[in-house]
Amino acid sequence: MGTNSIVSLASIQLPSPARILPSSWCPDKDLLVVITRLGTKDRMSLWKMQGSKKWEIGFDFDDASSQHEVVSISWSPDGQALAVAHNPPRVTIHSIQDGHQERSLPISPPLQGLGTRRTVALTGIWWFAPEQRNTKNSIPDIFKRDNIITGSAHSVLKGQPLLDSLQDESQPLTAADLFAFHSTHTRALTSSLPEMISAWPTLPQDLLVASIKPSKLWGGPHPGEDLDEVDTANVDSVLVATDDSGHMYGFLDGSYPLGVVDPGLEFSTISLLKEKDLFLAQSRFSHSGQTVAKLLPIILRLPQLQQRTLREVARTSSSVRELVWYTMRVVKDMRAAWFGSDTQNGARELGPKWVHALEERQRVEFGYDEPHAMLDLTCLLATGRTSESLSDYLGSGEQMSERGLQKWESTMVDALTKLRDYAEKRVAPACQRIQVLLEEVLGWSRLSQYDACDLNASHIHTCLELTGRAIVLSGWLAATARRELARFKEFMTWLKHETSHASSSSDHNHPAPKHDILEVNDYLMSGLVVSAIDKWFMGPVPSFSPHDLGVPRDWQDLHAVMHRARAILNEPKQLEWGLNVKQKDLSHLDRNLDSLIQDLATRCQRIFLHAASAAARSAIVVSSPSRAGIDSAISLHGSSSDSGTLMRERTVKETTKQPGKFQQYLLMQAAGINDRSYLCISRMRGGYPSVPAFHVDIAVLACLLPKQDEREEKIPFDVLDADFFDDSSLVLVYRIDQSAFLATIRYSDITYHTIEVKQNVNDFTREALMAIVVQELQENKLLPISPPILKSRRLTGCREGSASLAVNGRVGRRVACVLDDTGLALEILDIEGEDDESEMSAVEA
Repeated sequence: MGTNSIVSLASIQLPSPARILPSSWCPDKDLLVVITRLGTKDRMSLWKMQGSKKWEIGFDFDDASSQHEVVSISWSPDGQALAVAHNPPRVTIHSIQDGHQERSLPISPPLQGLGTRRTVALTGIWWFAPEQRNTKNSIPDIFKRDNIITGSAHSVLKGQPLLDSLQDESQPLTAADLFAFHSTHTRALTSSLPEMISAWPTLPQDLLVASIKPSKLWGGPHPGEDLDEVDTANVDSVLVATDDSGHMYGFLDGSYPLGVVDPGLEFSTISLLKEKDLFLAQSRFSHSGQTVAKLLPIILRLPQLQQRTLREVARTSSSVRELVWYTMRVVKDMRAAWFGSDTQNGARELGPKWVHALEERQRVEFGYDEPHAMLDLTCLLATGRTSESLSDYLGSGEQMSERGLQKWESTMVDALTKLRDYAEKRVAPACQRIQVLLEEVLGWSRLSQYDACDLNASHIHTCLELTGRAIVLSGWLAATARRELARFKEFMTWLKHETSHASSSSDHNHPAPKHDILEVNDYLMSGLVVSAIDKWFMGPVPSFSPHDLGVPRDWQDLHAVMHRARAILNEPKQLEWGLNVKQKDLSHLDRNLDSLIQDLATRCQRIFLHAASAAARSAIVVSSPSRAGIDSAISLHGSSSDSGTLMRERTVKETTKQPGKFQQYLLMQAAGINDRSYLCISRMRGGYPSVPAFHVDIAVLACLLPKQDEREEKIPFDVLDADFFDDSSLVLVYRIDQSAFLATIRYSDITYHTIEVKQNVNDFTREALMAIVVQELQENKLLPISPPILKSRRLTGCREGSASLAVNGRVGRRVACVLDDTGLALEILDIEGEDDESEMSAVEA
């Protein structure tokens, strides 16, 4: 065979057996994904069109599964991310820059009887770009609102100062990540997020919407970076994964879960098409090892996709999630500063450690059976007299050195300052923002537009009560920490005074004491060994009410309060300060802020997780086959599930005002007809509503190539693989003798023969259509034609065995790649390497 404008760009020898997928080519970049097998697990690598490898990653999941398989991939609408469907079932999103995992999406099949989940396997994944939106508005928007309604909760948050940024713990960096040389091998990063936070329904992270200052690893933005136009190609996009039980798992913007759609039939999705809120799923049904593929797609409608309420709930869920996760990390830092963690010592242990060292000296060196350190300290504070053991400890104790006291003081001051500032400037404002968002959600629960979200008002009320307690506890903790800090400073002033007095050999010229004896005594009794701050990190979830804090049970309106204020002003005696003011005892109240935030996070996550499935709960099956019709089709035309019959399709949306209309081309191979092989191309139009009878246009191509001399016999060839290239041509890989060729065939201009289908169209299968074609071929009612080859080129490999093909026929990306049967030789070709449309491929021996 001769060559023409098809140009070989690269021939790659892979180190291990690999495979390519129909979606391996990047839609808008010269990049190709190759899946390799290492032992029992798959690896993924990204290659440039010229043959160089950009990166390669493995998949390291927490379940430690011995088997792993990449089922399908799909590219994000903006071309910057790659969605990967795995088995065991999971979906991961990877950056095309270095392959690192950006996020993992949950795959949870519906529950069966007894609360168990069905074991399923993913079959495909698709990432649909958003529909074209009309951005023109008669009234110009002079403010950048980002679709935020004025007066809404997010509008209120937008006017608030940003919360301080925190380090992102979802992708922890190590020294190797920061200083290692770049390599084509990239390790898969696993998220360190808690399961509750990672399973929270959320859109891609946008901290500014949640009123949180984003963290920058390398400092602030570069000059002019804030003026760059934001890429919104992924906004309103829908990522859909399917399994072998007919379930569809949707994700808004490739992140926010839309729930699980269950059509009520068990099938595998071959291909999926989306138009507005309609999904057209080409399906394959299996039973007892026999499979059939439906000719018309199953049509599903998700009306929530066209509702504004879906994005409003998703945005609120994302903001509450960011604020809750922010609060959890702040409280975690506060607890670590006070009680310590695996990597740092807490300030809380320094006081008891100091007292324990004093008691140990009294027991060991001075023979005390029952040490009384606190008694000696109180006696020294009150009388200025010290016991022998305490005097020895103050004068020569290791903890009493200048460096030891300075470390103790700096640690305690830093910890108490952090508790005060974090509670007052981070936890309380974050909880206030959560309350604003939850109050709006409570209002939604009373609106009919949000009925599909099934928002439970009582559950939201509970979350609001927890948020209110968190705000009170934050202010209470800040006041307690401020009081504890003042007392500790007085205690350190007294301790330094007594230490200098004990270490001095002279009883004269001592500086006058500057400490407050009452504040020091309070710290000795309620701060040195047992601190009130401990209660903010210990105990059950707080459940106090405003009445427990002293707020009257009978709420009064503004008029009653003003009347009481005037009455008091008229009686000057009532303004006098009472001598015996009794403070309310609050020591019995639980105040564990840590457990409160955890409980709040759990309850909020449940509310938004249930609301996120509104789109799936409102799904409508518009058109689907009957179970009896499928069983009949399987018994008549079922084929073995591992038969490997070539079947490819190309479905495009019709340019009509009514959604759900499509045109489909189907390529099927018919072998063993009169000892010859044929390629059948069908063309039909369909959609919803479908008609009881419809027409299918059929063209049959004989797998024969004519000689240049018409007097010679035609040459039979074996079809290795084929796929549709664009709206007018398809790419074919075939072999003659031991030479393989890549060719393009124009299918849009060939002559079609019309076949009328009279049976139930919803139950009609591709195998039934193929049976009609075979029958008409045998009866000579269909005349096969020679394939109208436009271009062809001899391949360097594929001399024996099968071959795999992946193509990209988009404008500006006219490429194909062929992988041989061993999975080791990959050839990349440019279908339009030379701009010479008049040159046709020569067909020779």
